[in-house]
Amino acid sequence: MRNYKDFISIVFDKKQVHIPSEDKKNITESYDFLKSFAQNKIIYGVNTGFGPMAQYRIAEEDQLQLQYNLIRSHSAGSGDYFDEETVRAAILCRLNSLSLGKSGVHIEAIQLMCDLLNHQITPLIFKHGGVGASGDLVQLAHLALVLIGEGEVFYQGKRRPTADVFAQVGLKPLQIHLREGLSLMNGTSVMTGLAGVNLHYAHKLLLWAVKFSTAINELVQSYDDHFSAELNNAKQHNGQKEIANLMRTFLADSKRTRKRADHLYTGEHQETVFKEKVQEYYSLRCVPQILGAVYDTIAHTQRIVEEELNSANDNPIIDVPTQQVYHGGNFHGDYISLEMDKLKIVITRITMLAERQLNYLLNPKINELLPPFVNAGKLGFNFGMQGVQFTATSTTAENQTLSNPMYVHSIPNNNDNQDIVSMGTNAATLTHKVINNAFEVLAIEAITIAQAIDILGCYDELSATTRAWYDLLRQQVPFLKDDKVMYPYLEKAKTMLRAAQVQF
Repeated sequence: MRNYKDFISIVFDKKQVHIPSEDKKNITESYDFLKSFAQNKIIYGVNTGFGPMAQYRIAEEDQLQLQYNLIRSHSAGSGDYFDEETVRAAILCRLNSLSLGKSGVHIEAIQLMCDLLNHQITPLIFKHGGVGASGDLVQLAHLALVLIGEGEVFYQGKRRPTADVFAQVGLKPLQIHLREGLSLMNGTSVMTGLAGVNLHYAHKLLLWAVKFSTAINELVQSYDDHFSAELNNAKQHNGQKEIANLMRTFLADSKRTRKRADHLYTGEHQETVFKEKVQEYYSLRCVPQILGAVYDTIAHTQRIVEEELNSANDNPIIDVPTQQVYHGGNFHGDYISLEMDKLKIVITRITMLAERQLNYLLNPKINELLPPFVNAGKLGFNFGMQGVQFTATSTTAENQTLSNPMYVHSIPNNNDNQDIVSMGTNAATLTHKVINNAFEVLAIEAITIAQAIDILGCYDELSATTRAWYDLLRQQVPFLKDDKVMYPYLEKAKTMLRAAQVQF
């Protein structure tokens, strides 16, 4: 597993996992070398204590028990627990990193992680616990705890003791061979796995944001020059060009967008005040510029996540070609922490754009086209989308607050051994929350656009792209003329958006 597409197929599509023969060879050589090399040398995590207690030598007869002590003592997570897809992603990242043959672990540890994925056994891993410096120590300890046959897992929809599930499916707990406890825990795999999951949904949110933005431009019969190649190619940003091109593709068969030359560049136009709007509001006109920055950020984040996914983020690093063991800090999560802060900022930006577009549709003084709150019933008696706007606004506000960075919130700990930390897992967890919030806001926008389409009666003039998602939504949410309890419809719309297949 070396690229993001493989990551998606294993995490979400439950593709079976195996260890390639070349990886098996590298893993075995690394383990054999470290076992031999560690004799009569001081190797961190083999014959020393951990963290600030690395100054203490561990007697040979205690070295294996040391690994069990580390796993059990650090299984100290708290709060909510991660969902199945996040835990699958974390396991995949850990086994992929250890499969590089730079950690000196026994192959049985990696094979057992493959077995967890293939049997769809999900370890109980809590969200609170990692500071993202010596890796995701606490969260990965819960993974290691399951591998040694302890702790709890989710299997076939139930939370159960690991030992019971292992017995049921025929798995044997890992027996520590050398330093598997530290190697399993000493990496960035939870934050990286969650970052990969976040990217998966970020792509979906961006695509929906483009589709909804183009649909609103159709509804109000915008001029098409603001997403033209000529205008957008005048700037050098790839994302802007890509979004503008996507809008042109989506709107190619629309009968509602207009050419500026046909309306404002012909005739004499002697009015003092123009009846036709010369330019649309920024939330409609500046979509390529706004979402282009989002596009470029997501693309860069994906590159960083792929690099971390395929990195040896352990300590120490075992290098068989040079026959040496190198001590350092590859477990530090700065790369992922920074990217998650950037990602949640641009996802919040998507939410802000959607909220402003929603407001545009709901306010007749602005759009000069639709009834207040896109109300299809009796004004004053019915309320249309008035209630859901409060939810969209408050959720957007929460995203704005959550988008403050974790990257700059290092707190020294571990007796000041970890004197600067990344908080990468916290950053990824908050980004996950921001993404979930964004789906809620876009679900409200989607329902509102669909209501506007029905009120205007313009379905036949819309692009095939807009009609396709409108039809999909209408299978879940009917046209709302009378006031209805809205929260079930919001959940259905949100589920639809999250389940969509992404194609750029």
